[in-house]
Amino acid sequence: MTENSRLSAGDVAPDFTLPDADGNEVSLHDYRGRKVIVYFYPAASTPGCTKQACDFRDSLAELNGAGLEVVGISPDKPAKLAKFRDTEELTFPLLSDPEKATLEAWGAFGEKKMYGKTVQGVIRSTFLVDEEGKIEVAQYNVRATGHVAKLRRDLSV
Repeated sequence: MTENSRLSAGDVAPDFTLPDADGNEVSLHDYRGRKVIVYFYPAASTPGCTKQACDFRDSLAELNGAGLEVVGISPDKPAKLAKFRDTEELTFPLLSDPEKATLEAWGAFGEKKMYGKTVQGVIRSTFLVDEEGKIEVAQYNVRATGHVAKLRRDLSV
């Protein structure tokens, strides 16, 4: 995966249909007519991903109030997502992409630096998709801590 395969503002968001924590299918198309924040994270129940998910949970009322839905996607299986959701009392959909096809389509899987080594993995990324299914904001290599607050500032929420 190269830098050029990354999405940017104005691109059509790649559609997906993935199982949520309960095994129900959720599609990007389901959000047509609404704005949705789609964020990709490496693994449920790890410290950084937990912090980020809880920040989204704690900001959900304000985000929803501003007309924004939130969806999180990781390579975890639905059972692990259900445990993560229940433990952290997460109130937005967590979707499972173990084949990483959606992660790759969005440019959120590929080479990244981890502890000074280059590895293949999930690139923590956040997108805002508009009502027509176009990318409005694309952010790659975001930090787990403080990211939601920055996103809220960027979106004036």
